[in-house]
Amino acid sequence: MRVIFMGTPDFAVETLRQTAHAGHEIIGVVTQPDRPKGRGKAMQPTPVKETALELGLPVYQPKSVKDPDFVNVLKELKPDIIVVVAFGQLITREILEIPPYGCINVHGSLLPKYRGAAPVQWAVLCGEKESGVTVMRMDAGLDTGDMLAKAAVPLEADETGGSLFDKLSILGAKLLTETLQGLSQGTVVAQPQPKESPTPYASMIQKSMGLIQWEKDAADIERWTRGLNPWPSAFTHLNGKTMKIFKSSVCSLKGADGWRDAVPGQVVLVEAQGIYVKCGQGCLRIEELQLEGKKRMPARDFLRGHAVEAGTVLL
Repeated sequence: MRVIFMGTPDFAVETLRQTAHAGHEIIGVVTQPDRPKGRGKAMQPTPVKETALELGLPVYQPKSVKDPDFVNVLKELKPDIIVVVAFGQLITREILEIPPYGCINVHGSLLPKYRGAAPVQWAVLCGEKESGVTVMRMDAGLDTGDMLAKAAVPLEADETGGSLFDKLSILGAKLLTETLQGLSQGTVVAQPQPKESPTPYASMIQKSMGLIQWEKDAADIERWTRGLNPWPSAFTHLNGKTMKIFKSSVCSLKGADGWRDAVPGQVVLVEAQGIYVKCGQGCLRIEELQLEGKKRMPARDFLRGHAVEAGTVLL
């Protein structure tokens, strides 16, 4: 098949590689423009662009795919199909109608669950027992098109947003290549989605969402630390400095003096296994962290160089 591939972040890289290795003719890779990054603000290509150049594929970086001149470029390329994986721009109806096989999208959830920009993280944040990927034919709605294929994976007890991201990236690449083969052979049967999703819209993750609300249940906060790991990470403040939390566990408060009178966010016990913090319900043990200006490390190592006393309140 003559394929145009649209994608931007790491999540799309494996799908691009496997599509190329499956023998399809990738006639163009469309990705977001280079962005300034780091202290020097050097222009940084997207992961998909780096991979496309490595594979010797032509790259297009329009500021907007809606630009009439770029739409004409797509038409002139005469693709059989357009594959979209975490591209980052809305695809217009005019583009959807260009290829005879339509535009298909690899979405990081088991649709109709978690339609939206951040389905992977929200599956962890909401405590799902399984997640997966769906290959769908795109329409004018937001992740509402007919489903062409699905594959599921269980979530581990210690699943993070990052670990699930990696799993679904590999799974989505495999499912996409199988779907392309099925489409070319006429064996794929499209399944319409229900109009309503059983889950809230998976809105884009914002850095501010990482601030821990200690009034919540310890189990909710523990999921938050996993779902936002590695980015933007859950965080709190210790003595006026930002402290990111990457690993934690729900634990008992037995053995901690005065824990019944402690307020949410108050440290009630400090020992080698971690820092124990009172929550709205239950207790959270902080096991891996990063204090502002320091390296990420286990709590045991952190406590060797930083005194944290029981009674300290994290804000």
